[in-house]
Parts: sequence; structure tokens; C-alpha cells
Amino acid sequence: MLKPFRKKRLGDILLERGDLTQDQLAYALDKQHSTKERLGIICLADGLISDIVLAMALAEQFGLEYVDLKGVRPDESLFNFIPPEVTFRFHFVPLDLQGDLLVVAISDPTAVLQLDEMALLLERPLLFKVAAESEIAYHLKRGEGTSRVLKEVSEDFMLQLVTETDKGEEILSVENVTADTSPIIKLVNSTILDALTRRASDIHIETAQDGVLIKYRIDGVLYKATDPIDSHFQGPLISRLKVMSELDISERRIPQDGRFKVRIGSKSIDFRVSIMPSAFGEDAVIRILDKESIASDLRGLTLETLGMAPREIKRFRKMIKEPYGMVLVTGPTGSGKTTTLYGALTEIHTGLEKIITIEDPVEYVLSGITQIPVNEKKGLTFARGLRSVLRHDPDKIMVGEIRDSETAQIAVQSALTGHLVFTTVHANNVFDVIGRFTHMGIDPYNFVACLNCVMAQRLVRKICPACRKPVTVTDDELRESAIDPESTRGLTLYEARGCDECNGTGYRGRSAIVELLDLNDEIRELIIAKSPVAALKKAAKAAGTMFLRESAVAKVLAGETTIKEINRVTFVE
Repeated sequence: MLKPFRKKRLGDILLERGDLTQDQLAYALDKQHSTKERLGIICLADGLISDIVLAMALAEQFGLEYVDLKGVRPDESLFNFIPPEVTFRFHFVPLDLQGDLLVVAISDPTAVLQLDEMALLLERPLLFKVAAESEIAYHLKRGEGTSRVLKEVSEDFMLQLVTETDKGEEILSVENVTADTSPIIKLVNSTILDALTRRASDIHIETAQDGVLIKYRIDGVLYKATDPIDSHFQGPLISRLKVMSELDISERRIPQDGRFKVRIGSKSIDFRVSIMPSAFGEDAVIRILDKESIASDLRGLTLETLGMAPREIKRFRKMIKEPYGMVLVTGPTGSGKTTTLYGALTEIHTGLEKIITIEDPVEYVLSGITQIPVNEKKGLTFARGLRSVLRHDPDKIMVGEIRDSETAQIAVQSALTGHLVFTTVHANNVFDVIGRFTHMGIDPYNFVACLNCVMAQRLVRKICPACRKPVTVTDDELRESAIDPESTRGLTLYEARGCDECNGTGYRGRSAIVELLDLNDEIRELIIAKSPVAALKKAAKAAGTMFLRESAVAKVLAGETTIKEINRVTFVE
């Protein structure tokens, strides 16, 4: 329980600790006299102290222990007997159970009535420790609450679909999830919330022989979210997603695609849903398009923030500033191609030229740029949209993806007639692109004439700086990964461990590795002459191209990622 607090005032404690000057304290006391706010709140709001400093001072004032929650991962078993809504309502994190005594971290020991109510609700004696408010919020948001709800609702199911709100939006919060009476709705909502707190890009719902699996794709890798759910509840789960996405519930034999939007607090997030029949029922993949998160990234998005090597950035910048031609980015789905093109457009956009994009979908609205979303159901394809774009007198065009010969033909013609065209295509490396366009019926001469550069791209996971540890790698192991042992002399290589910061994965965030082919006259002639890939590679190397594997190895030597990760993403040559 709370100890009797000392008579010493908070202002005197902050002054003694050197956290406030005499003038700052006088200012805060003067403001307190007029606003009647608590001194700590005033100092915090005016930026005089941090919430960590406030927590330390309050702990001293009340005779409690201060606890630093950074790097602490609370024992999930402690949450078993605490209703999820209680932790959010009273804003605390359980730390330890000592017999019948529950140790909890709180941020405000002055709220005595609230703390007494909390002890009555939990029906056990409490030992309070003080922690910073932001750190408590971090642990609650981190997924301890939403994961717990997810585990609870996956134990009991019945189908009870509800209608959407008048605006067609789902209002989601942890409180709504726990208050909702339908377990299926609770499962879907809590899955979405949990995926967002874990920075997932996709949610996979897979039906197998032993039940339904929910997985998240985080930094390009799949992780299980829960234990398998009974396969009897696969139908209601998929039906709920179909209702949210306005799809046909009765149709279970053909693939369906839809989308829905939710509002979480003040954030609006779009979701793309793809339903596909499988051997054991239907599977679903939900792509999360967090536009506001992308927006915050793009405000400062430059080619440097993508993680490209400085040498490649310099070469790529030269290409994107050409007056006309085609800039082509290639790679598999989820390799960051569109983000790279957004970064390029953000850098070259001056307002003096008209830039039009056609995308599927428009993932983020770029200010001052005309953006057209593809709508194939209504007949607006890339090819048809691109024809209309050319009638709007653009200087620069971005085509989200070249999927067919008609789109390829129009894009090449646009690049040949004075436009700068940015586009993407699916291929494994810069040389496979040539074969893709030839297969689509594009004349090789026209293609190489319009092409400024081709950039192949992949994303490698960055090792978590909070828990990485040095590793000793033998020369034989380095050679197996095609790394010259001499290049590692005097350098520290790291391996992933896993901590609370990275959800136990050992990695946090991703960085781009690129292979940039600058088309000079020699390479153009080799392509037109249909020379073998070996000859093209030799000429590209002489022209300064760094291949994907070399770019990945450079990340390992710089301590940014691990050998295991680059072997997962790129071939050992």
C-alpha cells in the first residue's frame, strides 16, 4: 500500500535535485496560483521537466521506489487475473507477485482515491512503484493489452454480425474490443489492433487441417499471432471480414477482393482484403495501409531515409533529375519499390512542373501532385488511365506497375516523346527486366533508347540496436556466404538476440539494398545485340554497378544487419 508521504513539497524536491532553477520554480508557482493546476503538470506541460524526472520526484515525495520500465518485459502470467479494461482504466503495469502482494507501476501516486478503488477491484494488497507515464503507456500500447484480449476471445466463439456505423467506419479501441458482446467481432477487432501495435504490414488468416492460424507479417517475415483456433469458427471469421469489406458472404468458391476503413482514435486506416478458397475452406490476407504513418515518414522522406548506400543515392539522383526517359524500379512484392518512387518524386517536386501518378491503390496523397487510383471494376486500368494522363500535359508521370503489353507500350512511347516516366515491374534483377519487356512485345531498340536506369531493390531487416551482440564468425563460414574474410578484419559483426524493443525478433525496421544499372552506350548496344547475361554483367560492373549481394554484404560489414538475414534475402554468388 501507499506509505505516508513526506511533507516536503514537490517544488523543493525538484529544486534540490537540480531539475528546476529558482526562476523556473517561481514561474511555475505563479502559473499554479492562477490556473490551480498541480505543479508537476505545469512543469511537464511547459517542457521544464520530463515525465521521467517528474516520476523520480514524486517517488521521493511519497517515499516510494522509482522503477525504470525501459527494457522491462512484464510477465504475461500476471495479466491472467486482471481484467484487460482495468489496466487501461487505472493506467498501471503489473510487475511482480510476492505471495498475495501485487507489485504495480503507477505514474500518479497523488490519485489516492483512484488507487484505493483499484485495490478494491483487484481484491488484493498492492505495493506501488512509480514509473514515467510515457513508459507505462508504451507497455500498455505495446500489445500486452490487445494480445491478452486476442487470447481471451479466441477461446469462445459464436456468430453474431453487426451493422457498420452510419459513416461506414468501424470505431476501434481497446475499450470497444472488451465491451463488444460478440466474440467474433472482438477477435477481428483485437487482431487488427494487435497487428497495428506490432507494426505489421499484413494479417494472414490461414485455414489448415488442425484449425485456423492468424499470422502477422512484420518487417517482411511472418509470425504466429495466436495458437490455432478451432476450424469450426473459420466460416464466421471470414464472413465477418466479408461484411466489413462489403463482399458476397454466400460466395465461397471464387476469390474476392475488397477494402474497408477503420478509425482508431483520430487515425483513419485503410485495409485491403483478399479472400481466396483453399483446400480446407477460405483464407484471407489483410493488407494494412496506414496512410498517416506513411505520411509522417514521407514528410522527411529522402533517398537517405530509405537506407540506400550514399554512392548509389548519388547515381540515382542523377537519373531522376533527367528531363525525359524512363526510371524503372524492379523487385518482388513488398520490396519497397513504390516507397522509393515516392521518395524520388518528393525530391524532384518543385511545383514548376506537372506530375501525375496512376496507382493501385494510392497509398499516400502527395501534396501538389495529381494522383489517379486504378479501378478495374469500373474499367479504369493502368493502360486506359495512362492514355488519359497524357492528354493532361504532364511533365513527369509515375505508373504504379507495368502489368501488360499495352501499358508497357504507352509508357515507352511517353518516355520517348519528352516525358520522364517513373514505373515499377516485377523481376528478380536488372537484367531480367529486359526479358520481361521483350516478352511483352516491346521493341528492344525503343526500350533501351528510352531507359535512363534500372534499379533492382530488396529490403533487409535492420538488426535491433538495443539487443544486438557481437559474434565471431570463422573464415570458412564467411567463405560459405561469399564474404572475403580479409574484408572483415578489424570490423565487428553482430547477431540478432531479441528483446522487448523488437518483439523478441532481434530486428527492427528495414533498409533498402539496391542494384543500379546506368545504361551507357556500350550496355545499350549489348542489349540490342541480345548478348548473353554474362557479357552484360561484365559491362555493368565496369560501368560501376554494385550488385544486390555486394550491397547486402556492405550492410553486414557496416553492422546494420546479419549474415543470416542477407542469406535469406539474396543469393550467394
